[in-house]
Amino acid sequence: MNITHHITEGTLHVKVSHELDVTNRAAAALQIEALVHTHRPRRVTVVLPTRDPSPMTFSALARVQRMCQSLGVPLTATGPDGETQLSLFGNSTRATRPERLEHGARHDH
Repeated sequence: MNITHHITEGTLHVKVSHELDVTNRAAAALQIEALVHTHRPRRVTVVLPTRDPSPMTFSALARVQRMCQSLGVPLTATGPDGETQLSLFGNSTRATRPERLEHGARHDH
């Protein structure tokens, strides 16, 4: 099993036990998605095996993040210590809109 989980106070805690690879990333993402749909948590926390996830682990996490975002469920990812929140996707809620340019001209010349 690639992941374990438990629920406390409306939060689904998912632990990815080891880095994912091409043979198990889709299964892990589907398993987390099924847990979210089954338990309907208020938030999801994913504990990763390293602070710098492999591309396959990141791919599965990105898929879960998109699904959580579409459901309005906040998702956070932490390193193996479970304490330090990782900023893997940036902060999309505070993203600023690009400045509109007049006639496509650049302002820095």
